[in-house]
Amino acid sequence: MSDPHEDHTGPIKTPIQLLWTSFFSFVAPVFIIIGLVYFVTSGDKPAAGADTSELAVAKRIERVGTVELRDANRPLAAGADVYKAQCAACHDAGLAGAPKFGDKGAWGARIGQGYEALLTSALKGKGAMGAQGGGAFRDPEIGRAVVHLANAGGASFAEPKAPAP
Repeated sequence: MSDPHEDHTGPIKTPIQLLWTSFFSFVAPVFIIIGLVYFVTSGDKPAAGADTSELAVAKRIERVGTVELRDANRPLAAGADVYKAQCAACHDAGLAGAPKFGDKGAWGARIGQGYEALLTSALKGKGAMGAQGGGAFRDPEIGRAVVHLANAGGASFAEPKAPAP
């Protein structure tokens, strides 16, 4: 066994060792933390939203909407022209249940509802067909396209006239 009067000594035997141990225990971590903070904050990083690249500037100032000026007194477009521009994509192929152009069987029941019902469906939308009113064409032009489409399916609707100015 060990002698109870034996001196127990620790790793620090001199005052110089105590000084260095204190330094590395308390002062060094403070300087290490200060150095890390300086390292993290000293980089050239743009602030949030302060990126000045041309793409970022272009995205910040891009238009949200557009304004299109049109001549209100322009002549009405023909029904065939409006059909080609607005309606042909679905009605030529019969997409999403749209009755095909010139298919008398598919148009028979619809023509029986009358021109006003067909025009209302075209302007407000029906089923998968979106509303056409307020788009690129005026309501009388959409009406002319409806007459063109329905007359190809067996109707005999008169083409709507231009409204009085």
